[in-house]
Amino acid sequence: MTVHPMNPEAGAGLEPDGCCAPPVPPSGCTLVDLIWRKGEIEYWIRFGRFRFKWVQDRERRTLGFAPGSVFAFVRWTANGYGTTASRIDILRAVEADQPCQTIPHVQPGAEILLKLHGWPRVARVLEAIDRIEAIGISPGDVAPDYWRHLHHRLSANEAPHRYTRLRHAAWLKRREVMP
Repeated sequence: MTVHPMNPEAGAGLEPDGCCAPPVPPSGCTLVDLIWRKGEIEYWIRFGRFRFKWVQDRERRTLGFAPGSVFAFVRWTANGYGTTASRIDILRAVEADQPCQTIPHVQPGAEILLKLHGWPRVARVLEAIDRIEAIGISPGDVAPDYWRHLHHRLSANEAPHRYTRLRHAAWLKRREVMP
């Protein structure tokens, strides 16, 4: 039995060229391709609960998120002169038959709750995530409306409202009665 050296749990199925077949993600997963080349390209997940992981090699991984999962996807690139792009997307994985927006490195796509670029705005989103975690709330459980609010306020260079435990409790109650 041949096992991929970077992913021993991938299984023993071999491709015609002798390489291991990639694992099959659970159906309905939204797949996110991550890349990490230090100082050059860094695509990573800031928060989110994945249910599938495939380590392709030292630089590349694929994560799968169940429908309804909310996660933050950060993309950063640089060259010899410094940062060339900084982006953050807060996304909700969708069911296979639901409409979705396309996002690079996300298959088939997702519902965009927040989409910002430029390091100052990305940094403010990361600070907001840190504040949410500091009050004991998982960012993946935050009301989707808050991420939209944060997107619109930061896009307009306005100060966003803070996410509070009271706002979170209201979201949890609203979610209980939603169909």
